Amino acid sequence: MKTNLKYMAFAALAFFSSCTKELDIVPEGSPSAQNFWKTKEDAVKAEAGMYENYNAEDFYGRGMFWFINASDDMVTGRNKPEADNIKNFNRTYVGGGYTETQWSMRYAIIKRANDIIINVPKINMDESLKKQIIGDAYFNAGLVYFQLAANYGNDKAGVPIVKPETDASQPIPRASNVNENYDYIISLLLKAADNLPLFSAMKAADYGKAHKTAAWAYLSKVYLYKKDYANAAKYADMVITSGQHDLINTGFADVFKASNNWSKEYIWSVVCTPSGGGTGWGSKLPGVMLTNKAWGIYNGWGYYLPTKELYDSYETGDQRREATILKPGDKFMFFGAERSFTKDAGATSNYQFKKYMEPFSYANPIPTHVNPNGDNGTTDLNVPLMRYAEVLLIKAEAAINLSGAGAGDTELNKIRLRAGLSTKTGMTIDDLKRERRNELAGEWADRHRDLVRWGDAQSTYAKPLHDFDGTVIWPARTFNPQVHDVWAVPQREIDNSAGVIKQNPGW
Repeated sequence: MKTNLKYMAFAALAFFSSCTKELDIVPEGSPSAQNFWKTKEDAVKAEAGMYENYNAEDFYGRGMFWFINASDDMVTGRNKPEADNIKNFNRTYVGGGYTETQWSMRYAIIKRANDIIINVPKINMDESLKKQIIGDAYFNAGLVYFQLAANYGNDKAGVPIVKPETDASQPIPRASNVNENYDYIISLLLKAADNLPLFSAMKAADYGKAHKTAAWAYLSKVYLYKKDYANAAKYADMVITSGQHDLINTGFADVFKASNNWSKEYIWSVVCTPSGGGTGWGSKLPGVMLTNKAWGIYNGWGYYLPTKELYDSYETGDQRREATILKPGDKFMFFGAERSFTKDAGATSNYQFKKYMEPFSYANPIPTHVNPNGDNGTTDLNVPLMRYAEVLLIKAEAAINLSGAGAGDTELNKIRLRAGLSTKTGMTIDDLKRERRNELAGEWADRHRDLVRWGDAQSTYAKPLHDFDGTVIWPARTFNPQVHDVWAVPQREIDNSAGVIKQNPGW
């Protein structure tokens, strides 16, 4: 942790000038601390540098998704012992390659955001652009702090808080509890919202940068996790009444078309491209979820496969089920031809997530829609991290917790109608849980974290998971809510801090 929190200023500056692909900035070498932070161009490069890790395989490609894979919605699709240990809550996963970098990559973004917050105000430049860049820094810091706190922090200990003014030359201990983190995250997101423009006021060239309603949406989610339902509802309502967002009304499957990357349903996504000189940019999740070897046509990775439990959770007539999951015999388009779904011979499950398949449907999709390099399966579909539908679900959950059954009917029925279902009245927290599961399955919204915060993880994971034909494909697991409510702090962070950072008890 010491090396991560000291931050290596010169290395960070090098990132600012070289890792800016999605913002189309020409690299100009590695500046020194003495000659950087002088011009508008420096500020823009620094802003782009915050997004460098979005392209990392273990950031939004896999990485933290191994934690989401712990849920009852999916299983590890291929033989991966470390992934199995994560899903089974075995301590032996600690120190492995999939998740050790989650902590350090996010603190690297916090460092870059803090540098902007400290240095950009002193640059003589257009004040509106300066304000937007500073807001983007507050937003990115708040976002990754939330991801850290929600996964590693609880009432026993939070994660280290590294403020712009913090002396990071010394190891920094963990916050006393996760609510201390949430309070700090809230302060960051409030500052972000104050500085950021509305999405409708942004130029197309700036799409993918932070905007005001994204900050409000994440404020509502942080408050939800904090169980401050009044404020969760307040900030969800600010998004809802902003006039900036709505559900795509042409059908659920259309949410996951690249042509709708910037629709009114968009709140926050990983900006993705299929080519970029053959390297691609953004989330590799579409390729990671694609059936292994993709029937000999493309190099799918075959991870994160759905379960019968997820498939059976949908109501009859729910259009989201077929838009979300492929099962044996289902027809779909792949590389311009209709196929009947069959699994890879070694796959754990007979199902596959369908949500991210649209870019693969076209004839000759490479490189317009799909990366030529199957080892880097990015596409032209921006992978969503927060959609307007989730804001409606947050509002409904907060309302039900505040006022009881029926208080979330307005929001839930909007989602149900789009899914082809009839409206209901008096919907309870159990209805909310099902709608959230069915709407957001296979997304970064994090079903596992939902089960933990609802207190449902222990009973849910005590049941085995099944395949299409009813065969058990994952045995029942032991989830101890006093231990497994958080993930293990990466061992290298404990070692680098010389023990200042403590492990979560039980891990």
